[in-house]
Amino acid sequence: MNLPEYPDIRIRKTQDGKQQVLDILRHRFVKLTPEEWVRQHFVNYLVTEKGYPAALMANEVEIKVGQKKLRCDSVLFGSDLKPRMVIEYKAESVPITDKVLRQVATYNMLLHVRYLIVSNGDRHICLHYDDELQRWGFMTDIPHYSQL
Repeated sequence: MNLPEYPDIRIRKTQDGKQQVLDILRHRFVKLTPEEWVRQHFVNYLVTEKGYPAALMANEVEIKVGQKKLRCDSVLFGSDLKPRMVIEYKAESVPITDKVLRQVATYNMLLHVRYLIVSNGDRHICLHYDDELQRWGFMTDIPHYSQL
């Protein structure tokens, strides 16, 4: 993965031998899948390296678009508790395609955030809405929280 080491990650086995990982935002153990592995490492990266406050982040945020229920992998909220960023994770084996980018853009139809991120653990894409140009643009790096 193209993310820093996460030495404090907590993994346990259930009685039936399945692995779980401690979700630091939900404060509970969840099933360890390849996508969850990316999520936990990426959230750790945002909190420890980029200064994102864990108290303003949430995993598995449900939203409704008409009658359809969608689930955002992670959402960063501002101190006013309005969404500011949506993050979508894929397993390392899943390439980031236009279809994946459209998926995260769909969430933004309801949330109206200014930052969208997609990561498969190896590749990270960050988009920012530019008010002056009135369009989305790719960023060269994930911004530090203080730059949002």
